Amino acid sequence: MSIARAKALRKDMTDAERRLWYRLRARRFQGLKFKRQVPIGPFVADFASMRAKVVIEVDGGQHDENQKDKIRDQFLSERGFRVLRFWNNDVLRSTEAVLETISAAVESAKQAPSPGSALRASPPSPRWGEGK
Repeated sequence: MSIARAKALRKDMTDAERRLWYRLRARRFQGLKFKRQVPIGPFVADFASMRAKVVIEVDGGQHDENQKDKIRDQFLSERGFRVLRFWNNDVLRSTEAVLETISAAVESAKQAPSPGSALRASPPSPRWGEGK
C-alpha cells in the first residue's frame, strides 16, 4: 500500500480512531511512540509501535470474519508483531479497558526476548579510565 494511501487514511479517521489516537499520540501512552496509518509491507496498520512490535486495528462491522484481516494478521505476526483488534464501539464506550488490554500486550512484548537476543554478547567492559 502506498504512502499516499496512508496519508489519505490519516485524514479520514473514524471517531473511534480519533479517540484512541488522542491517547496514544505524543508518547502519552507509557512513553511509547505510536504511529497512525503505518505502512507495513503491503498493508497499512491503524496504529503501531515499532519498538514494542504491537499493531492496533480499530474495526467496524465490515471486518467481521474478514479473510483479508486474517491474511494481514498472519503477515504481521510472521514479522514479530502482536496484532490487537478492537471494535469501534469498544473504543468509544470502554476506552480505559481497551488501553488496559494494550498495556498488557506492551508489557508482554517487553518481557519476551527480542529476536537474536541469545546471540548477542554482553557489552564489552570499558577500558581503564574510560566511562568516568
